[in-house]
Amino acid sequence: MTATAPPRPQGPGPAEPLTAPPPARRLTRRLLTRPELGSVVGALAVFLFFAVAADGFLTAAGLGTVLYAASAIGIMAVPVALLMIGGEFDLSAGVLVTTAALTSSMVSYQLTANVWVGVGVSLLVALAVGLFNGFLLTRTRLPSFIITLGTFLMLTGLNLGVTKLVSGTVSTKTIADMEGFPSARAVFASELTLGGATLKVTILWWLGLVVAATWILLRTRFGNWVFAVGGSADAARAVGVPVRRTKILLYTGVAFGAWISGQHLLFSFDAVQSGEGVGNELIYIIAAVIGGCLITGGYGSAVGSAVGALIFGMTGKGIVYAEWNPDWFTFFLGAMLLLATLLNAWVRKRAEATP
Repeated sequence: MTATAPPRPQGPGPAEPLTAPPPARRLTRRLLTRPELGSVVGALAVFLFFAVAADGFLTAAGLGTVLYAASAIGIMAVPVALLMIGGEFDLSAGVLVTTAALTSSMVSYQLTANVWVGVGVSLLVALAVGLFNGFLLTRTRLPSFIITLGTFLMLTGLNLGVTKLVSGTVSTKTIADMEGFPSARAVFASELTLGGATLKVTILWWLGLVVAATWILLRTRFGNWVFAVGGSADAARAVGVPVRRTKILLYTGVAFGAWISGQHLLFSFDAVQSGEGVGNELIYIIAAVIGGCLITGGYGSAVGSAVGALIFGMTGKGIVYAEWNPDWFTFFLGAMLLLATLLNAWVRKRAEATP
């Protein structure tokens, strides 16, 4: 018998060279991982719809009005989006805008001082409220819903009670004739006519906040902390992320946005009603969710919140230009919230499944 050689083991063979995915697939993956993808598609659809359905929508005046409405929401939607990425909510954001405006007005009027004194005091008060929310949240570990709901109720009562105590009515006295008012109005409530469109300075504030917030999220260590804290606070704490400091700073960011919005409110109308702002916090949150922020935190972008605010502006003014019943706007809020939440979840699953 002749011995036969044992069979040679079949190894894996030479490794095939790794090849990068084609450019089209890389571009698809990058698009799918962007949290603002769904909101951009929605914004284009809303724009095209009202461009056809509403006669005055595409005029220079109409577009200027839309941008102003979007900026009034967007100034607050940006810091609220960052806070939501960090995994928290602020239900006091709407009334804090009114608190900031009331503080500026009443301090300036009662002290007969330059209105910039009231503006400075208002900034300190707003930041103090933000610090209070963040400090209480991190110390007690209570849900942000409970903490900020309590702040919402307290500020609502203070706005009304202090205003009636100081001025005797539910609104502040006019400060239009006081020193410093023209310069403050130029900073917070001026406007520029360009090509038939009236552009408010709030548009510049809004775009500036979007650029600053985007840079912070994508180019700084603090931005990494925000995403880490929103994804899992315990895991972030385990790798050395200062969770408490991050959340407190996020709440002060919301307070800063409320201060800007409050000064615009005051210097646009000279006086402020103490009951304003209630319910606006939901609009800011919805704009952030439509823009791609997840309710659970850890996902979203500042650009997405800006697009969400733009959708609000286009829809709110588009309904007026189309001469529809404005009561349908509240239906739109609920429908867009549900659709955006479902679309955001679908986009994220597709992004995780794309090789």
